[in-house]
Amino acid sequence: MSEPYSIEPVTKIDEVFPQDTNAYNTLFGGRLMSIMDTAAGMVSSKFAHREFVTVSVDALKFKRPAYQGDLIETTAKVVHTSTHTAGVHVVAKRLNRSEWVTEEICSGFFFMVAIDSQMRPIPIPQLTPLSEEDNRMWKLAQAARDAMKSSER
Repeated sequence: MSEPYSIEPVTKIDEVFPQDTNAYNTLFGGRLMSIMDTAAGMVSSKFAHREFVTVSVDALKFKRPAYQGDLIETTAKVVHTSTHTAGVHVVAKRLNRSEWVTEEICSGFFFMVAIDSQMRPIPIPQLTPLSEEDNRMWKLAQAARDAMKSSER
């Protein structure tokens, strides 16, 4: 199997529009999950030059709300791999336009499976953790994956 095409993260910016908010004027959790899932798919494709679908999401931690008019800065990075799966750590932050300071609002792991044109899993390049932080994130993703697999039984 070849080396990854890129191990660099993907960062995307989205705006919170009125249709994205609830009666409290805060961003719907499902809309935030969609934004984060999109970033996970993008970084997986950048990493392996394959098409990916989401197979599971680790328990997301919603830390703070985002409000109508905020910008959402979402950063996704492949931190774990198995034969067909990319484990992606995704962090979402809100940016208030008047202060332009980021505040983390949610984070979690998305597990993405590479597929062929028949929707069958296909192999991907494998990630080699290079730093202490890379090893820490690998272990966290592996623990999330193990917990997910044990709950399937």
